[in-house]
Amino acid sequence: MGEGQPGSELKPKPALGWAESLREFGSHLAAERRLSPHTVSAYLGDLALLAPWAAHRGLPPCDLDREHINLFLVEQQGAGRAPRSLARLSSSLRQFLLFLRMEGGGPGPESVVRPPRPPGRLPKTLSESQVQALLTAPDTHTPLGLRDRAWMELLYASGLRVSELAGLPALSVFLDEGFLKVHGKGGKERLIPFGESAEHWIRLWLGFRGTFKPRGPALFVGRGGDPLSRQHLWRLLKGYAAGAGIPRERVSPHVLRHAFATHLLDHGADLRSVQAMLGHSDISTTQIYTHVHRARLQALYDRLHPRADGPEGAPEG
Repeated sequence: MGEGQPGSELKPKPALGWAESLREFGSHLAAERRLSPHTVSAYLGDLALLAPWAAHRGLPPCDLDREHINLFLVEQQGAGRAPRSLARLSSSLRQFLLFLRMEGGGPGPESVVRPPRPPGRLPKTLSESQVQALLTAPDTHTPLGLRDRAWMELLYASGLRVSELAGLPALSVFLDEGFLKVHGKGGKERLIPFGESAEHWIRLWLGFRGTFKPRGPALFVGRGGDPLSRQHLWRLLKGYAAGAGIPRERVSPHVLRHAFATHLLDHGADLRSVQAMLGHSDISTTQIYTHVHRARLQALYDRLHPRADGPEGAPEG
């Protein structure tokens, strides 16, 4: 066709409706992004909330803007969606808007204001009296009871991960010096001090360890001489929790690790020292324990301080 003849102009790509846009977005995620069917379904499930909301307002996908997106998120929040659910919804919206921009329309993913980071769950922990009840639950008149008292004392005294305790060689524990050497995540080596109570019970256990005919270097072994597995340690601890009157669901080897960190902070330890002993590469991981620490202090204050509820005789209003 010659210049100026009808049909010679390049026609813009027609705007897609919601059904077509979501279908093409799903194909893009599966074929080009190579996401799993489960992930694609999750994205489309989130966007299934946006499509009727926008269609009811006469908004095709290409007409969405920052104000529309934020209004939609505010309404979802007002409908009672949990922070984690809102965070996932926001992520789905950003991916969809990025796709629309690639297709030549839409405001782009920066239009989605990131919601506040969902609060992390505070780790379960135990009071010092509960830990004491747990540690004294084994029958230390028997070799197995001595062994269990020793590894429980060491777990609480050092904050080891259960996987680190299960494979801990006897020669990595320096009783006279009061510290142990462990290789944690990523093969990183760290030195951890432990107290006289753990030392005492480990020495008693070592007096019987040879009678179990150990098959390797592990400090804590079972009747056949094999190292105690993580699963075995877990089951033993649950059993002792029941004997100590502590709900089984509240106790695990990791809970003793949490108790170790929390109680150190309760008694004035600095965060960097706790980070080093726990083997956290990033101090932000350790900072969760400051929340536990503050929560415990607040509960203690509210329960015991005579003026926790405000001064007596204070005027109302």
